[in-house]
Amino acid sequence: MSITRTAVSYYNLGYVEHAEADFREMLDHGCTTVILAVTEFDFDFWRPNIPRIVEAAHRLGLQVLIDPWGIGKFFGGEQVSKFLQDNTGNRQVSALTGEALPYACFNTPSFRDYFARFCLTLAREAGADGFFWDEPHYAFPKSYASITGGAGEDWTCRCPVCMGKFREHYGYEMPKVMNDDVKRFRRREALFILEDTSRRIKELDPAQEITCCVHATLNSYYVTEHRGYDDWDEVAASPYFDVFSTTIVAWNLPRGFFEEITRRTVAAARKYGKQSERWLMGYYRQPEDFAEIDRTVELYESLGVDRLGTWTYRGGYGTVLAAPDALKLWDRIGENYKRVIGKGK
Repeated sequence: MSITRTAVSYYNLGYVEHAEADFREMLDHGCTTVILAVTEFDFDFWRPNIPRIVEAAHRLGLQVLIDPWGIGKFFGGEQVSKFLQDNTGNRQVSALTGEALPYACFNTPSFRDYFARFCLTLAREAGADGFFWDEPHYAFPKSYASITGGAGEDWTCRCPVCMGKFREHYGYEMPKVMNDDVKRFRRREALFILEDTSRRIKELDPAQEITCCVHATLNSYYVTEHRGYDDWDEVAASPYFDVFSTTIVAWNLPRGFFEEITRRTVAAARKYGKQSERWLMGYYRQPEDFAEIDRTVELYESLGVDRLGTWTYRGGYGTVLAAPDALKLWDRIGENYKRVIGKGK
């Protein structure tokens, strides 16, 4: 099997003529797909231009996926959230301290309605090929990962809505210390918002492709991270997702970590008849030796990955998250993209 898609994320949704020039550069770097990182501000302010930018990408031969980037801080991304600004009472709540955190609780009706409206409006108007669910997660205190795999010091969400749903389903008060019922509850509710919106998108247009990209964690005895999407079988089995994707692994982590994450990703995708996708870190950090990029892509190829993704265009050049040699990093990733895509021709 060969890699059939090579994607890169892209933020610049202001002017079509500028985006078109950038799309040509993506094509020169072997990209087949652009992931448009659409923020809540973009949706409110630049929305008339989004269909024109999608049309420009299509005209040049690029597939287009929409990423509701950083929406509610439920998805990954550095962008601020207008929903959180306007809905201070719909935040995730710390189990142990009761503190409201700067993450939308995606189990509340308000956020579920907001998220669905955002996505369904773009599904109707933008003309893209699908959507990219970008690192969805419960708020995650840094102290949470435990060396023994047990529950950490804190978790979310224990807001009134989550507590009420839990009590209704399990018949007792949601505990402050995580137990198996809480883990199952969190996974079920986390999956619901994505499945429900994906289903509604596909009802509008069955051709819409949905990629669900979850955190690339081992979830083994030694390190367990409960972000809500940790049971990869549950996610990959969803009938509403077409591509099962796992996120970026930092270049300085051991090669064995890359290999294990990739094997598990491909296995989960194949088990449920989905495409698999793995990522390259194309921002902030870069490998000490750029040949590591070549070796990683070769590893992904050898293990049967169907698609590659890179975050982000031009290595984040000009942003606070730019790689030290952003343009050189971007060029080296482009060389690998052209090589693997060329094999399929």
